[in-house]
Amino acid sequence: MPVRLILLLVTLAGQFHAGAQTGGPVVDTLDWRYRHSPKRAAIYSALLPGAGQVYNRKYWKVPIVWGGLGLSYYFIRENSSQYQRYRDAYIAVSDNDPNTTDEFNGQYSASSLFETAETYRRWRDLSYIAIGLVYALNVMDATVDAHFVRFDVGSDLSLKLGPSLPLASRGTLGLSVRMDL
Repeated sequence: MPVRLILLLVTLAGQFHAGAQTGGPVVDTLDWRYRHSPKRAAIYSALLPGAGQVYNRKYWKVPIVWGGLGLSYYFIRENSSQYQRYRDAYIAVSDNDPNTTDEFNGQYSASSLFETAETYRRWRDLSYIAIGLVYALNVMDATVDAHFVRFDVGSDLSLKLGPSLPLASRGTLGLSVRMDL
C-alpha cells in the first residue's frame, strides 16, 4: 500500500511540476470532471436506463427517461390487449360456427373488426419502435452529455461588432466580428 501512495504522489508532483514549467494551467486531477468517462456513461445507461444521466449528474433527466419508457410500455400493453380483443372477435365472427359469439354480439361486421384489429396491431408495433427509440436516445444522451462535462461556458464569453478597419480604409463599408473566449 505505501508503494501505491508514493507512486501517486510522484505522479501528481510530476504533473504539477510539468504545468509550472510550461506556464500552463495546473489541472486538478481529483476533480470528478477529469475522471469522467463517456464510455462509462453509455454502459451505465445501456444497463439501466437513466443511470448514465445520474453518472453525468443530470438528475432531472431521469424522470424524463423513465417516463418515456413507461409511457411506451403502457401503449404496448394497451394496444396489445385491444388487438387481441378485436382479433378474437374477428375470429369468432368469421369462423362460420353458430355456437361461437364475439363480445360485441354481432354489432360489428367481420371486415370492420379485422380493420380495427390491424390498426391496434400497427399501433402496438409502433409502440415497440418508440420504446426502442427512447432507450437508444437515453444511451446517446448520456454519452453526448458525458463528452460535454468539461465544456466551460463561462461568463467571460463576449461578442463584439464594429467597423472593419481594413475595409473602411479603402472607402468601402464592412463589419467585423470578434469573439473572445
